[in-house]
Amino acid sequence: MKTDMKKNIPLITINTYMIMKNIFFLILIFSAQLATGQKYFSKTGKITFYSDAPLEKIEAQNTSASTAIDVASGSMEWAVLIRGFKFQKALMQVHFNESYMESQTYPKAKFKGKIDNIKSIDFKKDGKYDVTASGQLEIHGITKPITSTGVITVKNGIVTAKSKFSVLLADYGIEIPKLVANNISKSVEVTVEADYQILPTE
Repeated sequence: MKTDMKKNIPLITINTYMIMKNIFFLILIFSAQLATGQKYFSKTGKITFYSDAPLEKIEAQNTSASTAIDVASGSMEWAVLIRGFKFQKALMQVHFNESYMESQTYPKAKFKGKIDNIKSIDFKKDGKYDVTASGQLEIHGITKPITSTGVITVKNGIVTAKSKFSVLLADYGIEIPKLVANNISKSVEVTVEADYQILPTE
């Protein structure tokens, strides 16, 4: 099997990752096109999670999340590949994928819901708009209802969104081994943000 010697990652793994990423994005766009009204999308959504424990701080980032917003209905969707999260420590990234998230079995996390007060946003007028989003969050094969506040900013025709919320690991069946229980927080702080583009209409 050929390998990329710079990163020592099998090329077949890279190709599979890119194919899955594109499939998730196309599914989001297809879903958005089923509704009427203007749509916004991004393939470069940024998701960061942070965990602060007495002995060790854990932080990772993913900058290739796919997300879409339908202005008419307020529907919002996010999808992200778990293996796309990057850590400063390589070993921590391995443990994250193999021991905690089991990303081979549960390759993605996703949110499907809506912006509850979408009508309060004027997408044609510059400003910052406080929003509340609610829906279903799926992580590690488990889906739970979630509600979060955030801000949508409109400036010079560019739409950005940002939200921050906490996730309890136990809610999604993510077990912490007793040996390292003091090293890892029982909850993580998640920040999501994206710069949206208008989805072209036919």
